[in-house]
Amino acid sequence: MADSLTLEVADLEVDVLTGIYSEETGKPQPLRITIQAEMQVEDHYDPDTPLAASKNYMDLKFAASEALPTGVHFKLIESLADHICETLFVQDARVQAVSVKIVKLAIAEANEKIGITLRRERR
Repeated sequence: MADSLTLEVADLEVDVLTGIYSEETGKPQPLRITIQAEMQVEDHYDPDTPLAASKNYMDLKFAASEALPTGVHFKLIESLADHICETLFVQDARVQAVSVKIVKLAIAEANEKIGITLRRERR
């Protein structure tokens, strides 16, 4: 079995312009986003291994928040997930695959989790 390294930021809550219905458009919706980035693995990680041997977790958070274009309305949350994946691929060539799970918090009626998970591999 091959070694693997997956960085994760889970349950980040972000308000994003998204949706296709009239009651959804024009105002941000609360989303819960979890991102996993599969990375190239070093042969070994010593206690003093520098951050450059991995990736800063905050880059994942940035891709789902500050890196989102201001004022852009994502009709589908799939397109938002795709944007997050592409941002991470552009940031770092060592990112091999990205998984983005998005839950639409505003449409839950009984605390159910309604949303999508998109997984993309570097092409």
